[in-house]
Amino acid sequence: MTSTQPQLHVVLGSGPAGSTLAAELAGRGHRVRLVNRSGDGPAVAVSTPAGAVAAPVERYAADVTRPEEVRRAVEGAAVVHHCVNVAYHLQTEVLPRVQQAVLGAVGATGARLVVLDTLYPYGETGGEVMTESTPWRATSRKGRMRARLDEAYLDAHRSGRARVTLGRSADFLGPAVINSSLGGAVFPAALTGGEVLGLGDIDLPHSYTYIGDVAAGLATLAAHPEADGRIWHLPTAPAVSTRQIHRMIAERVGGPLRTLVLDEPRPVGPFDETFMAEYAEMFYQHTEPQILDSSAFEREFGLRPTPLTEALDATLAWYRGALAAQAG
Repeated sequence: MTSTQPQLHVVLGSGPAGSTLAAELAGRGHRVRLVNRSGDGPAVAVSTPAGAVAAPVERYAADVTRPEEVRRAVEGAAVVHHCVNVAYHLQTEVLPRVQQAVLGAVGATGARLVVLDTLYPYGETGGEVMTESTPWRATSRKGRMRARLDEAYLDAHRSGRARVTLGRSADFLGPAVINSSLGGAVFPAALTGGEVLGLGDIDLPHSYTYIGDVAAGLATLAAHPEADGRIWHLPTAPAVSTRQIHRMIAERVGGPLRTLVLDEPRPVGPFDETFMAEYAEMFYQHTEPQILDSSAFEREFGLRPTPLTEALDATLAWYRGALAAQAG
């Protein structure tokens, strides 16, 4: 007799990507368990034709650096989604431990693993368009670390120890996205007349991936076992300059932005000294074009990226609501 019970998807990490993915999966009819250290957090909402409704998402507490806790957290899952990130200055120490725990858990349980990945392994490209076949030439500590992790994920798949697929994203943009170069240092100031931060050369083309497309892309990879064993670029709108995006924001807020451009990394706004000291080796991302090509994903799965106009509208609406809640 065939069970009709929905599949269980376990999402590790409840930041903007993990929470948005949990909502996406719930909206697709899956059972969802959202895991973080505390086991709690804001309500997860699913959009419906009648408006947003609370998603039936199970909260679960686990330390994802501890193999036995991850093993319990993913019990019964058909698919595990790794959306865990940590503070910049802890990444090279903590993320390899997370990988070891997660690979051990999915290997023991037989769940498929979908990993949210970054562009860091490519390193400096000199402005070359990044496709899935672009060589990995990272020289930064975090870039080399990410490349080692990715090779270990792919090796686990090749050796049959786990079934793994990876989805790479450019810088995030969207509701609840704070810690991004197009996040908390931009939208609140744009809405209140403050100083909007730009990094590096804001006239260079720069790809930004809408957080809703990150979630839809990862959920799509989860729905396609044939996607396993390789890296995919998640749906990302065509790159434009950050200055052009600032102009698009200005049109929507009804006036020009006051922009502060940093030509080198230094503490400012939400980016403190600890963060900027660690981010310095990644600042090349703002001094050369960062152009992500997601056409392979789009062709294979028929999923198009959200237009930047719609992404900006949704992001501004979220920030307006967040600012109103703070004022209230």
